[in-house]
Amino acid sequence: MTLILTNDDGIDAPGIRALHNAIGGKGIFFAPQAQLSGCGHQTTTHLPISVEKRSDTEYAVGGTPADCTRIALRTVPKIDWVLSGINAGGNLGVDVYISGTVAAVREAAIHGIPGIAISHWIKSPLRINWDEATQRATKVLEMLFALPLPPYSFWNVNLPHLEPGTEEPEIVFCPLSKDPLPVEYRREGDLYHYTGKYGLRDRTPGTDVDVCFSGNISITQISL
Repeated sequence: MTLILTNDDGIDAPGIRALHNAIGGKGIFFAPQAQLSGCGHQTTTHLPISVEKRSDTEYAVGGTPADCTRIALRTVPKIDWVLSGINAGGNLGVDVYISGTVAAVREAAIHGIPGIAISHWIKSPLRINWDEATQRATKVLEMLFALPLPPYSFWNVNLPHLEPGTEEPEIVFCPLSKDPLPVEYRREGDLYHYTGKYGLRDRTPGTDVDVCFSGNISITQISL
C-alpha cells in the first residue's frame, strides 16, 4: 500500500514518528513545516506553498494539513490511505471541526481516498509514552485496514492516557459526541483568556469522549 503520513504538530513532532513506526517505517511524509494545531480545514489558495524535499519519502510543506493532503494527491500517483497523527492531544467529539489532524483525512475523503486520524488524549500531569502509543496505534491500524470503509468516509481514533502499569485498553467503536467544549474566559480589560478545561468537558455516556476518558481506545467512523 502507498501510505501518506501527515499531522498538524509539524513534520518533526514525535507523534508522526510514532505513527511511522506503527506502520513498520513505511509511508511518505507530507507534513507541515511548523506546528499548526487547531487550524481546522484551512487551505492556502492565494499564496505559494513551499515544499522542502528532505528525501524521497519526506516532504516538509509550508502549508496546513489540508494543504499537505492536496499536494500529496498531486505528487504521488496512487495513494491507498492518508494517515494523520499521532496528535499530541485528543481530537474527540466536536474537536473534529477544529482539528488540523482530522482535516487532513477529511480532505482525503473529499477526493475519495480513505483516511485514519489518530490522536492521543493528554491527561495532565502525565506525559505521553510514545512507545506505548506506537504499539496501540499498530493494533488499531491492523484492524482498520482490514475493515470496509464506505466512500467519502474516514476513521477518527483517540488513544487514552493511562497510568503506568494499567491494563491494556479495549478498542471501542462508538459515536461522535455532540457536546460542546467548555467556553470559559478570564477577562482582563479588553483581553479574554481562554480558561476552559478539556478534561472537564461534558461526556454523554457511550460517545467517543466518554469512551476515551474512561480509559479505552475510541474509534468513530465519520462521513462527509
